[in-house]
Amino acid sequence: MTAKILVAGVGNIFLGDDAFGVEVARSLSIRPLPENVTVKDFGIRGFDLAYALLDPWDTVIIVDALPRGEAAGTLYVVEPNLAEIGGPASADTAINPHGMDPVRVLNLAASMGTISAQVLILGCEPHDFGDELEGRMGLSTPVQAAIEEASNMIEELVGRILRTKQNPSMQLQTVER
Repeated sequence: MTAKILVAGVGNIFLGDDAFGVEVARSLSIRPLPENVTVKDFGIRGFDLAYALLDPWDTVIIVDALPRGEAAGTLYVVEPNLAEIGGPASADTAINPHGMDPVRVLNLAASMGTISAQVLILGCEPHDFGDELEGRMGLSTPVQAAIEEASNMIEELVGRILRTKQNPSMQLQTVER
């Protein structure tokens, strides 16, 4: 049996580096990927992603700008603890229609049903999102430079996920670069 994998690019193209996930989805859309891998640009459509998380995927890789205090362009792969998602402490599921917070989307999806997929987040440390009121079109130089490496990381992750599905005794480990 072959794993079904969703790569979900998220972000707001009007807020500078927040468009990272959208640009990675664009980069992956022109690469040859296995037929069981779906790449989709969700942009700021949090409700669409929440419903997609409830579909029967084996793995969902969410790609987004992820500020963690490192140098701009630093890439991370993290696996959120889904056991903590959707509990009483995470009752806030309101979604901003002009932005998308993956944690809120995960909470919303968990409030609507069961997320059966393994969820990974490939994040990129942003440089900036532009002026608070006006935003900014285009990625900063360090984040733009990370697009190709992020696309390569996703291809590596997909390969490892597929090998793990074929050999269940293997363990998938998250990485930081």
